[in-house]
Amino acid sequence: MKEELKYTDFKVVEIQGRYVTNAHIQNFLKQLPASFHMNVLGESVKGNPIYGLTIGTGPKRIFMWSQMHGNESTTTKAVLDLINYLRLELGETKNILQNFTLQLIPILNPDGAKAYTRVNANGIDLNRDAQNQSQPESKILKSVYVNFKPDYCFNLHDQRTIFNVGQTKKPATVSFLAPAFDEERNLSDSRIASMQLIAAMNSCLQKDIPGQIGRYNDGFNANCVGDAFQMLKTPTILFEAGHFPKDYEREITRRYIFTALIEALATISQQKFDTFSVEDYQAIPENQKMYCDVLIENTHELDVNLIQGSKAAILFQELLQEDAIAFKPTMDKKNTTIASLFGHEIKDAALLKDRLWLEKCGITSLFN
Repeated sequence: MKEELKYTDFKVVEIQGRYVTNAHIQNFLKQLPASFHMNVLGESVKGNPIYGLTIGTGPKRIFMWSQMHGNESTTTKAVLDLINYLRLELGETKNILQNFTLQLIPILNPDGAKAYTRVNANGIDLNRDAQNQSQPESKILKSVYVNFKPDYCFNLHDQRTIFNVGQTKKPATVSFLAPAFDEERNLSDSRIASMQLIAAMNSCLQKDIPGQIGRYNDGFNANCVGDAFQMLKTPTILFEAGHFPKDYEREITRRYIFTALIEALATISQQKFDTFSVEDYQAIPENQKMYCDVLIENTHELDVNLIQGSKAAILFQELLQEDAIAFKPTMDKKNTTIASLFGHEIKDAALLKDRLWLEKCGITSLFN
């Protein structure tokens, strides 16, 4: 991108927050130029349209889909930002359109998006349906894959706030995975290409969020779509949009996902794969689950039955309320002295100001 161009110049500002549905994106999609070919790929369980976009005329074919899990919307926002960016009359955008054909599904699971649930309307996790193909959404995804014949697949998701990077206190703001294609987690040309592409994105993101990029465990599951497409010898990458401090609406993280997408396209276009190695990918620390949303220290001040110096871990339950997501504190661990437990926010129950904050949020009702 040109130096004078700012992210806010193409960020789709009318679509923000965690709750993103077909109703939110329809106006944006309808206003796209005719060269951004939009069509309805099929319908969900409840008959909601699943939109597809074909952009560009280049030889390299990239297939991206988001909101396979309905309550994972950050990458959808980043994909919309990418689409909006490609509308700009710039040398960089023209190069992308000339070098690539992009097939995009902004919301694969519109029923789950509307209900703000991980699963579809039949209660099925679409990312565990790759082999059974029991759901209409799964069949649509596989049909597009077969007909489009992508050179690369980008499987776009959100991850919870619990993840940290390795053994550090750094939150996993963005995570990646080059899925395995067999139980032994062997390497193939397609999987190596996935690893190199991830290493390129990691190198780019480290400049903005050093230490906040993680790697998922690569245990094999043929029912997962990424593993299934890797089995078909298509380089496939799992993107996971995670937590940036105080960014529960994921408006900061969406920018880093956009940055990663642009870097991936640049790496493919310029054939920079040899710059990065399998070892570069493997050097990215694995995600761990050491975070909670609020870590309360000295919880014996709230409950005399707890040992002195104990801590409690609070996780936020995401609830759909009046077309927005509310974050309700729920108890995860009540009486713990685990040292390797981190909090995105830390409160000391022995301090009056923190005690008042806890009472205001209704957290003290979780004790006694």
